[in-house]
Amino acid sequence: MAQRPIGVFDSGYGGLTILSEIVKKLPVYDYLYLGDNARAPYGTRGFDTVYAYTLQCVEWFFSQGCQLVILACNTASAKALRTIQQNDLPRIGQDKKVLGVIRPTSEVIGGYTQTGHVGVMGTTGTVASGSYLIEIAKFFPGCRVEQEACPMWVPLIENNEHHSPGADYFVKQHIVNLLSRDGQIDCILLACTHYPLLINKISQFVPPNVRVITQGSIVAESLADYLQRHPEIEQACSRGGQTSFYTTGDTSDFDAHANLFYGSGVRSTRLTL
Repeated sequence: MAQRPIGVFDSGYGGLTILSEIVKKLPVYDYLYLGDNARAPYGTRGFDTVYAYTLQCVEWFFSQGCQLVILACNTASAKALRTIQQNDLPRIGQDKKVLGVIRPTSEVIGGYTQTGHVGVMGTTGTVASGSYLIEIAKFFPGCRVEQEACPMWVPLIENNEHHSPGADYFVKQHIVNLLSRDGQIDCILLACTHYPLLINKISQFVPPNVRVITQGSIVAESLADYLQRHPEIEQACSRGGQTSFYTTGDTSDFDAHANLFYGSGVRSTRLTL
């Protein structure tokens, strides 16, 4: 059988936390991961730029035999997914599919709250897009959603400072900001794939009644359900249990960071787009 891996895309390293959970849930398939590290971060870029970069990477996945691509990046999901699905896939081919991480999370987030008050913490780009406000309202119209942009969290993580005492200020600041605007929040969604690496630090500053939700296991469960409901897509995915890693940036730097986000043993290949 020709290799037809499932593509997993992120602007950098964060999507590795999603890939890790997907491989754990669905180990039988082949996977191809691409981090566009040379052009990261996406979170501060405009819609047109994020769309152009994301489409270029998606088309690369298709050229590698992928029939299904997961945008394991909240910013790309917020700023590029809908346009790619509506405008580009009809041109590229109806047999190709691109999915994101916002909808799967929005479909279930209401089940994690008792008060109906949800907090969303993400990059500036994700928060500015309003995507979570729109998507959560579709599935849980009674939920009140409060957002907080946390622009310093990704740099802290990528500079391996997320465990340091210096990170406390920036983590606490944004949690206080969020909860001060709505004291009834009992569920906080970490709407950036980097943020799971801050989970222990975040847990120190949230009240005990507030549940902190990461996306990895939710997206993995959603993908498993999607493949079960779409056998024509599932059958187009090769089953070799192999995972390959690509980056548009420096491979040694990528591999070192991958130890934080995915685990040891990552050996990447550099890709020039």
